[in-house]
Amino acid sequence: MSTYASHDRAGQVAASWASHIRATLALGIPLIGAQLAQLGIHTTDVVIVGQLGAQALAAMVLAGQFFFTIFIFGSGFSIAVVPMVAQAYGRQDAVSVRRSIRMGIWVSIAYTLLTAPLFYNAETILLALGQKPEVARLAANYVQIVQFGLLPALLFAVLRALVSATGRAGIILYVTLVVLVMNGVLAYALVLGHFGFPALGMTGAAIVAVMVQWASFLFMVAYIQTREETRRYELFVRFWRPDWHALWEVVHLGLPIGITVLAEVSLFAAASLLMGKIGTIELAAHGIALQLASIAFMFPLGLSQAATVRIGLAHGRGHYADLMRAAISVLAIASLIAMTGGLLFYFMPITLSSAFINPHTPDAEAVLAFAGPLVVIAGIFQLVDGLQAIASGLLRGLKDARIPMVLALIAYWPIGFLLAWLLAFPLGFGGIGIWLGFLIGLIAAAAMLCLRFFHRIRFEMRTARV
Repeated sequence: MSTYASHDRAGQVAASWASHIRATLALGIPLIGAQLAQLGIHTTDVVIVGQLGAQALAAMVLAGQFFFTIFIFGSGFSIAVVPMVAQAYGRQDAVSVRRSIRMGIWVSIAYTLLTAPLFYNAETILLALGQKPEVARLAANYVQIVQFGLLPALLFAVLRALVSATGRAGIILYVTLVVLVMNGVLAYALVLGHFGFPALGMTGAAIVAVMVQWASFLFMVAYIQTREETRRYELFVRFWRPDWHALWEVVHLGLPIGITVLAEVSLFAAASLLMGKIGTIELAAHGIALQLASIAFMFPLGLSQAATVRIGLAHGRGHYADLMRAAISVLAIASLIAMTGGLLFYFMPITLSSAFINPHTPDAEAVLAFAGPLVVIAGIFQLVDGLQAIASGLLRGLKDARIPMVLALIAYWPIGFLLAWLLAFPLGFGGIGIWLGFLIGLIAAAAMLCLRFFHRIRFEMRTARV
């Protein structure tokens, strides 16, 4: 690595390590904040709908998973736009920036239309999956309204590519914080019936969800159209004009990204199903540990988005020395954050777990006793989960998604899930075994994806020298 550390293929001296760390933090901090704020929006919805009773809360969780599964797969196409825009911006190719975003919008519109039948048949699908009829009906009513928030959610993700590449990621955080407050106030008003509004229950929650998704998108459009640096790309001028090459690239890159993200999400859904087979106490403890791990994951997730942009910019410019330093910087920052969080999880597992359960309930002591060891494992878990997330972001910056998809699928399922089942049931480790199996799977993912990235860069650098 040292032979590449100071000069790129054109002989240009790389920027200092300090400047790379500053640039990573300047881009990563607002993206991390936006991820935490987005998590806050979901948490607010669950808390407010939970006031309606257990049935409404169960329907909300079910509906949320239904919508999120469809959204997360479609977000693969939005994520694909990020490295396309970053590389084009690095080349100072304004036309390709515009075309990439425009075709990303086209694909998002097409995906929304193609998935509409899933929303309209939600109740049938949920019943076929064995859900209780009343809960399935409530959830279906919710998703049939909230489907109209899918398009703006995907479009917002597409437009993030432009502001991130141009160094204006702070607006993503500001918009998300505004929407967080708006969501809380509107949900309190329309779900529970405050400030003179009728209590619309689950219907109100769905309406609010659609409103805040459109608000996020429109705020972003307003920002882009009122700033000279972003307005000059003329994203919406001759919007009807296709660019078939860019359209194919969005689909070709976005499909494996969507499959990869969906595979990881479904892995954790499978974890809950496995834990549910063991017992209610174990499932509740698993939910606590998973929630803590999810909060911690927002940090590497935001940094992985920053990594995609930073690598895409350097790759577009052909600056391999800067590319290597950018990659090592973000890996080091993510590792430091994960180790800090891991120590916190190790020394305070019961204290952290206690925030998610009323200690005066009959089963609280048993849940906390089982959650403690899981939270300790989650401390190690977040380190390797963070590294595999960063490695995925680095590879996306190179527009490398197909081989990483295969590597991730192998790590998540044949390794992670199979070991989780084997350790939990045949070998008798129970819930601890599930977490250990997934931990090994994520270690495999982190190792393979990091090796893939550095192998790819070394190959490109050798090729550039010929």
